[in-house]
Amino acid sequence: MTTLFLTHSACLDHHTPEGHPERAARLVAINKTLGEERFAPLARAESPIGSLEHIALCHTDHHIVELRHMSPSTGIVYVDGDTSMSPGTFEAALRGVGGSVAAVDAVMKGEAANAFVATRPPGHHAEITKPMGFCFFGNAAIAARYAQRQYGIERAAVVDFDVHHGNGTQDIFWGDRTVMYCSTHQMPLFPGTGSQGERGEYDNIVNAPLASEDGGTEFRFAFEQLILPQLKRFSPELIVISAGFDAHYRDPLASLNLRAEDFGWVTERLMEVAAQTAGGRIVSVLEGGYDLQGLSESVAAHVGALMGA
Repeated sequence: MTTLFLTHSACLDHHTPEGHPERAARLVAINKTLGEERFAPLARAESPIGSLEHIALCHTDHHIVELRHMSPSTGIVYVDGDTSMSPGTFEAALRGVGGSVAAVDAVMKGEAANAFVATRPPGHHAEITKPMGFCFFGNAAIAARYAQRQYGIERAAVVDFDVHHGNGTQDIFWGDRTVMYCSTHQMPLFPGTGSQGERGEYDNIVNAPLASEDGGTEFRFAFEQLILPQLKRFSPELIVISAGFDAHYRDPLASLNLRAEDFGWVTERLMEVAAQTAGGRIVSVLEGGYDLQGLSESVAAHVGALMGA
């Protein structure tokens, strides 16, 4: 088995205002990197359209209807100060959902060892009833819940190393003892959540906030001392990664100092846990990462590690 890479050209049609960091060039850079000869062994597929039933696993019907209603036929409309929709946004968001679900299917059926889904817009800030922070639907959360509903997974974990805390994923699983959410992130920083004391109703939330200018040493320490031990005790049967690469030292939206090799390292550590408890099953979903060089280098390290399974 190999690593499956899912993406779709429709995700390029989510247009954001001039100068916005979450732009189509991100996917162009990823596709260029993963088109290099060293990534030839990747299995490749297009992300299908996600269904409204899949979105409803984690979001309210009102949330879905409102976003569809807000979708413009021309121009750009703002959901909030950071988050906007163009005519292509709704389909792009549906492709993110569909890609995440298709990745779960492939991994759970043994058709792929693991999978990386590169779509945009990202998802981990989308709360149960509220889009925000460039995000509309919680792709990683939907993947975890879908695996539970479709394949009977009793314990799923979402591990998030984006530089911003995934308040949406935390919101979705706060009261769910069957899903563990783990996150490293810079704090204080948008969205302002993610303190170590936020632990969920069933001690199922593990937040490991990092300080401005922290780098690989502090990042690795947070995983080794806090996240990985609790993740192993939880013993997930599937690990979903919210793979944000904006903790890279080049990224303009934050001030952590990770290098590409740190993302490769954490991927390998999560693969070790997955091998012990989940039959190696990992689904990785793109979140942030806004410097194109840093994003390309980090994705290469992350996917390269996944391919080593």
